[in-house]
Amino acid sequence: MAVAARITIAEIAARAGVSAPTVSRVLNQRGDVAADTRERVEHLLAEHGYRRRGAPAPRPWTLIDLVFDDIDSPWALEVLRGVEDEAHGLGAGTVVSAVHGRAAERRRWLDNVRGRESGGAVLVTTGLDAALRAELQELRIPVVVVDPAGGADLGLPTVGATDWAGGRAATQHLLDLGHTRIAHVAGRPDLWCSRARLDGYRAALDAAGVDLDRDLVATGAFDYRSGFEVTSRWLADGAAPTAVFAASDQMALGVYEALRQTGRRVPDDVSVVGFDDLQEAQWSSPPLTTVRQPLDQMGRLAVRTLRRITDGEDVASPRVELATELVVRASTAPPRTA
Repeated sequence: MAVAARITIAEIAARAGVSAPTVSRVLNQRGDVAADTRERVEHLLAEHGYRRRGAPAPRPWTLIDLVFDDIDSPWALEVLRGVEDEAHGLGAGTVVSAVHGRAAERRRWLDNVRGRESGGAVLVTTGLDAALRAELQELRIPVVVVDPAGGADLGLPTVGATDWAGGRAATQHLLDLGHTRIAHVAGRPDLWCSRARLDGYRAALDAAGVDLDRDLVATGAFDYRSGFEVTSRWLADGAAPTAVFAASDQMALGVYEALRQTGRRVPDDVSVVGFDDLQEAQWSSPPLTTVRQPLDQMGRLAVRTLRRITDGEDVASPRVELATELVVRASTAPPRTA
């Protein structure tokens, strides 16, 4: 019986309509590849069963753990959708857990993992301290982290988005419209993504020569309530900005409600920009200008990276960031002149 020839990187590149170095970057999980190109190349690699020379044959992979700090948000559901779809395509089931930042919940999850055959874990916005890392190493469970708490330098593969660039783009958009009194509702300070978006906001103001007003920077919790409460405080203190950049769409919608309850209109009185591009953003009134991050693709990439680890492949880049994109809708306009 004839043995089918092993397909080469050059042949994959030709079929995908890209260069061989681009295929190599996809194999090495480099971030400088467009999402549609990456998906096309990965589909061909999977279709033709391509593996690096010397790589071990894939072992059975039937179950992965997906662990959230909290799962009660549309943001988490978008990541979940990507993880489940990708895992299903690879023949694996997904066990979803939420630890709520509590030691008891984390212990319960670890105890459950000990009782089943988990192929690996994707941790989403979950703190990874030395004790948890040690237990996972003891269990020999490979880990990929999405939007890590604490920082991106964990010594583990992490997946995120270009949060700094997204924060800068959101703020620059408002500056370009003529706003200088731009407030920022930041996210949880323990999360890398929150700090990066805040730094992007600061960088845009600094580049434009606009002084940072610390009274217009407040910390939220990535939820509707905190966006509402922060904005209500600004309005009650007589410190109303002409524009608000919120670090999540849910907080931006909370900003909407605080403005509505005080008789202010978006964008006539205050322009608002969010971050995420959840479905609610395009159906809000008015539709929300926001920074789109590829949440579904982040989940998919986390699973692909986890699979590569379990197959014995090297993950060349420990931190992969997928590109964000400013989506301009009807919630932003030039500031009203006196």
